[in-house]
Amino acid sequence: MKNDDIASILEEIGMLLELKGENPFKVRAYENAARAIQALTEPVERLLIEKRLSAVKGIGESIQKKIEELVTTGRLAYYEELKSSIPPGLVEMLNIPGLGPKKVKALYEKLGVDSIDKLEAVCTSGKVANLDGFGEKTQIKILQGIAFRRQYASKHLLIAAQAVAHPIYSKLKQHPDVIQCSLAGSVRRWKEIIGDIDFLVSSKKPLKVIEFFTKLDSVQNIIARGETKAAVILQGGIQADLRVITESEYPFALAYFTGSKEHNIVMRQRAIDRGLRLNEYGLFKSTEETRDPALLLPCSSEEDIYSKLGLCYIPPELREDRGEFDAAEKGKIPELIDEKALKGSLHNHSNWSDGADDLMSIAMHMAKLGLQYWAITDHSKSSPQANGLDSDKLKKQFIEIKLINEKLKAKGFEFELLTGVEVDILPGGKLDIEDEVLAMADVVVASLHSGFSQDEKEITNRIISAVKNPFVHILGHPTGRLLLEREPYKVDIKAVIDACSETGTWIELNAHPSRLDLDWRYWSYAKSKCVKCVINCDAHNLNHVEFLRLGAGIARKGWLTAADVINTQPLSKLKKLLKSKRS
Repeated sequence: MKNDDIASILEEIGMLLELKGENPFKVRAYENAARAIQALTEPVERLLIEKRLSAVKGIGESIQKKIEELVTTGRLAYYEELKSSIPPGLVEMLNIPGLGPKKVKALYEKLGVDSIDKLEAVCTSGKVANLDGFGEKTQIKILQGIAFRRQYASKHLLIAAQAVAHPIYSKLKQHPDVIQCSLAGSVRRWKEIIGDIDFLVSSKKPLKVIEFFTKLDSVQNIIARGETKAAVILQGGIQADLRVITESEYPFALAYFTGSKEHNIVMRQRAIDRGLRLNEYGLFKSTEETRDPALLLPCSSEEDIYSKLGLCYIPPELREDRGEFDAAEKGKIPELIDEKALKGSLHNHSNWSDGADDLMSIAMHMAKLGLQYWAITDHSKSSPQANGLDSDKLKKQFIEIKLINEKLKAKGFEFELLTGVEVDILPGGKLDIEDEVLAMADVVVASLHSGFSQDEKEITNRIISAVKNPFVHILGHPTGRLLLEREPYKVDIKAVIDACSETGTWIELNAHPSRLDLDWRYWSYAKSKCVKCVINCDAHNLNHVEFLRLGAGIARKGWLTAADVINTQPLSKLKKLLKSKRS
């Protein structure tokens, strides 16, 4: 059993205990254990074998025994009994934004609500507004949350799709009857939210490939299975479709099933304008729809298809009909950023606030990965839920980071831990840490964490006020969205970008899988205003360094090159850029 699976079960146990009204300390113990498992950089199974799990902070004897049971048997009797004692609808209700275990428990006990349908009914009737601790605003938010969840019921985060798709892709690629293989669809285009996963394979023995695919361990249910197509439900509830085609059809099918729909429409029209027909089977010398091999214009790759239609190659990330055709006609498709160009992340957390790891552990881990720098930007005092730091604690942290850097230098590491803070933008637009303390930090990220219900003008003015502060380097997660959980707050993002352009403030592409904020659709405008991007992990444990890969993929989708992204710069150049903002 993987670490993430174990952590997920421990986290759910804590949630279920809270639903039952158990001791808060017991609930917190499971939450802490889940975070400890998520932060591990080696498998739990290895720690158990080597009898080292008890040394992990946050895992007591009782929870350790439960983890052992999970790893050795794949089941946990305590978890199964606990889950069966609670109506399943209560757990489902927790997915509604704004509903925590305490509120769900109150709705169940006072109104008998044990499903989302019943929840919607009591909200519509006005009964929820009359409950203590709820009110009219909460009732409206619950109804909005129900509508939001239904809208995205069959959608999944990109990272969740990649996690199940990549192992399947690797297995298909190694199959002896597979000639070529690729992911297609929205996963290949790096869309932040996906509906399903598309696999494309060329083979002379499609039935054998179909049989292999449908019998994979990760397949939970088979929806359909034919001679050249199969549709299945994978672990996590994501649908995956496989198409097996001939080798000659492969480039055309790959282009077609990668999409997007809008991109494909323009491609087909370009073919028609040249007296040709383009479909998933080929590019044909015909004015009618056809599959006649005698009329086929052979293409060995997608590059050939684009070339025959008067275009240079368009990377999958850009295929959204958002200017790529004009650029491809002129040969001006940019060289998009590669994740290997990133030298570090400038927005991350430690156990001084709500992160899982101590400063030295973070520094050693990132240095050994070959990164040049890593900024510690723990939360400021206005985020008590995240154990935010006041000015005195920040100063102490800055001193400790300086000492750590001296130790690293003595050991020969060419790496630096940068001091910083993620400072809260208060409702009036002021920052909750004094300028003289911000001036001491290497990196200052300004973010909104409260007051999301303000109107567009108020929120826009708050952010603009913050980016005008000369000590702020980066605007963090600019729209506050949480994908599949929370809509962006109301903000005039173009006005914010204009303000960042005027003040030289950088905008974050927060690479946390639930954020990916600023949205890729706005980066072209930011780039036109000469606003630089910073791809940040917003890391809360060591494993979150992997988010740099995700951020780079989204940056590519936003047409960004290495020159557009600040943290492609080496440490020496970065330090000069950080200082120049304050001059």
